[in-house]
Amino acid sequence: MEGRITRSAAAKEAAQLAAATAASIQNASPSGTQNTAMPLKRKTKRNTTVAEPDINELPHNLGRASVPAANDTPGPLSVTTDQVKETKPLVTKGKIDVIKDELQDTVDKATTTLAKIQGGRLKSNNPYGLTPGFSPFPDWLHPTRQECEEVNRLLSSVHGEVIAPATIPEPSLTVTGCGEVPSVLDALIRTLLSGATTGNNSAMAFQGLVQKFGILQDGIGKGSVDWDAVRQAPVKDIFEAIKSGGLAEMKSKRIKEILNMVYEENMQRRDAFLKAKKEGTAEPPGANNETELQKQIEIDRANEHVLSLNHIHSLSNDAAMLELVKYPGIGPKTAACVILFCLQRPCFAVDTHIFRITKWLGWIPSEKVDEVKAFSHLEVRIPDHLKYSLHQLFIRHGKSCPRCRAITGENSEGWEEGCVIDHLVKRTGKRKGAFESAPKAKNKRKSRGKENDDESE
Repeated sequence: MEGRITRSAAAKEAAQLAAATAASIQNASPSGTQNTAMPLKRKTKRNTTVAEPDINELPHNLGRASVPAANDTPGPLSVTTDQVKETKPLVTKGKIDVIKDELQDTVDKATTTLAKIQGGRLKSNNPYGLTPGFSPFPDWLHPTRQECEEVNRLLSSVHGEVIAPATIPEPSLTVTGCGEVPSVLDALIRTLLSGATTGNNSAMAFQGLVQKFGILQDGIGKGSVDWDAVRQAPVKDIFEAIKSGGLAEMKSKRIKEILNMVYEENMQRRDAFLKAKKEGTAEPPGANNETELQKQIEIDRANEHVLSLNHIHSLSNDAAMLELVKYPGIGPKTAACVILFCLQRPCFAVDTHIFRITKWLGWIPSEKVDEVKAFSHLEVRIPDHLKYSLHQLFIRHGKSCPRCRAITGENSEGWEEGCVIDHLVKRTGKRKGAFESAPKAKNKRKSRGKENDDESE
């Protein structure tokens, strides 16, 4: 995998490129965050009796957004606020603005120069052709930091300010959401269920799994569906459990395949830990970022057949992305949602609404771009501290704005209400003010058989 250019290293690498012609650039991926866990209780209890679901249609399927009260403080993804708490400003506001502009220019030049050295091709060993740390459009210098700040401000004025939660809420048994739960495996399956359907349907599908297979009442997996019971069940039983959620035939097969893969990987990691203790051999990936307690918990989970992907907390963002997209039916959007909502790391998931609006804003090229390339580009260009809020705001706006919905035009209902970002967008499509959206992209994805995690319009 190519070395990642982060914003903190871009200035240094740009200087190296200017001083030494075609010097090779390497920059280590950021170390992964450690997750904390409590010791495993050996016995787990199943309970198949749950309260009658109170299922309500969500404004979107991509996790919950927090609207702050007057005394609220931003969560861990609000980088700028945390930095203010930790350090005192050393320069005036005017100088900070100059520095930001200069840093943005440096990142632009460094990215462009690197692409030229490599002949404009950034090869990556993954099924979706992702280019971690690099934009597939190095000459496309939008969005700038200022553009991101302006759109975030304008959309917040209409839809409310969005702040990442400081803690992840306890998992709901009636709402799937898109990964805003403590368990990585839960987040992955919940997100898979929410793909290409409504929030109501995905919630019913998840409720079907709860009713059919029960949940773990204590131990490491407390609050999670008994995923090992799901793994051992025939595909037809999984299908029956989730059939109310849509696309059940395909999703039931993928859930079964994913859980079988997770089981095998859990066993392999357990064996690697035990062998490392006994013979001093290499530990599995991410182990260097885990405590001895966390390693022992992995071993105990595997021994008790409590399926888990929580070791992904110990991986860098890039490694976590590549780890997640290897599972059947899990594409960059689903993986990015898990990273953003469950791992609580900055990551800019791109769905159909975000793809449409960012194209209208000119943040991505209008030609030869799909959602995967858009993700790779926007992940580099959008500042980390705005990824959570812009992700949520674009989805809210894309579903509610009469002028920015999937298919709209001057004769559409509510068009006269206007749009807060109207002066910034250039709407394109088959007819004036219209945009051809989901169907073709979805059909193409289905025919590839790679991923079907688009949300409903």
